[in-house]
Amino acid sequence: MTSIILIISMIFLTGYSFVNIERYSKIHYVLNKHIIEKSIHYWNNFINDSARKYNIENKLIKSIIYAESSGNPYAKSNSNAIGLMQIKPSSAGVEIYRLNGKKGQPSIQELYNPKINIDMGTAYIRLLQKKLFGIRNKDVMKYAMIVSYVNGVSALLKIFSKNRQEAISIINTMTTKTFSEYVKKNIQQNRPLIT
Repeated sequence: MTSIILIISMIFLTGYSFVNIERYSKIHYVLNKHIIEKSIHYWNNFINDSARKYNIENKLIKSIIYAESSGNPYAKSNSNAIGLMQIKPSSAGVEIYRLNGKKGQPSIQELYNPKINIDMGTAYIRLLQKKLFGIRNKDVMKYAMIVSYVNGVSALLKIFSKNRQEAISIINTMTTKTFSEYVKKNIQQNRPLIT
């Protein structure tokens, strides 16, 4: 599933089009690209506000929403990732709370609120960007952030090297295509998208 998320995100970021995406969970979903984009468009004001606030490209935010929830603010995964940007309260939620000087973790009710979810998801992208500091190619950085958003920074870097600096150095020798191919081949995680 991780490969599917990466491919969909990369396709969306580069502007290529495709007809349908199929996702399976308790119910079989067939989602049309036009319907998903219309749903995401509904959240544009929140996306643009968060993009400005955290200096993150709004197209990157949209691609994560597209891949993670298909624009469904009520999406919830088997691993308890919630809302448009599929925030896990006990991991990304805790990190963003801590970053904002709060204790604990966001409530499920907060994460189902599209404005809060997009703000927290975008803050988390910004945090990942800082953790991946040193990747020079901007396109590789975008894809590294997407993979890290889904799997975690350590899972991404470990497929290159156990040493963070060495992993970044290896990534810096790659083109966007070789990075993408390497990640698809080596990242290991099966995670359902929507339940």
